[in-house]
Amino acid sequence: MAAMIEAKGLTRCFGGLRAVDGVDFTLESGEIHGLIGPNGAGKTTFVSLLSGRVPVQSGTIRLQGEDITQLPAHQRVRKGVAYTFQITSVYPRLSVFDNVALASQSHSAGNVAEGVAEALAKVGLTGLEQAIAGTLSYGHQRLLEVAMGLALKPLVLILDEPTQGLASGEIDGFKTLIRSLVPNTTILLIEHNMDVVMDLAHRITVLNFGQVLAIGTPTQIRQNRAVQEAYLGGDDAAG
Repeated sequence: MAAMIEAKGLTRCFGGLRAVDGVDFTLESGEIHGLIGPNGAGKTTFVSLLSGRVPVQSGTIRLQGEDITQLPAHQRVRKGVAYTFQITSVYPRLSVFDNVALASQSHSAGNVAEGVAEALAKVGLTGLEQAIAGTLSYGHQRLLEVAMGLALKPLVLILDEPTQGLASGEIDGFKTLIRSLVPNTTILLIEHNMDVVMDLAHRITVLNFGQVLAIGTPTQIRQNRAVQEAYLGGDDAAG
């Protein structure tokens, strides 16, 4: 069976900077995969390549065996790759319902109201359908963003720093939510909160200077001396 996502030799340069430098990466179906690394390691650029927000300069990306390297972002969404951004990307003047409905309509000709209700129920926002998105707490806006991603019925949900700004109680709820999504949805989690990554991820990929430093289980990553020196033992960093 083909991996959910398989990337080979991905490279992306900005001027003289090799932000992503020959990265090989496999995302197995139904897993929660953590992506970590120091500030400037290339994490956000890498997931932007996977989602189609930034074009690949060399290398290939396959989704369940299908080559999607040249597909633009909106076509990858239709294929099942949803990416929620590092900063909340809700429409602040629209209602919670309308935010999720826009995502649902873009993906399916089915019953939009049912799709919205299902997505909001999964993230615990049932009852807030008519609230204006911009008036929600920061934590609720992050959950709304996840609901918008889920309304796309994705095969893969890429979450970029989803717990940034959340209170500890909200983080516990977020972890419960993510666990409830697998194995039906495969999760790629870019996260600077090591407790969250180590608690949730089945496997972790560590990037450093645009290259893969290590891949392994949370236990293997914790014990990896190169990772300790480059990241875990150093300054806490995101990006």
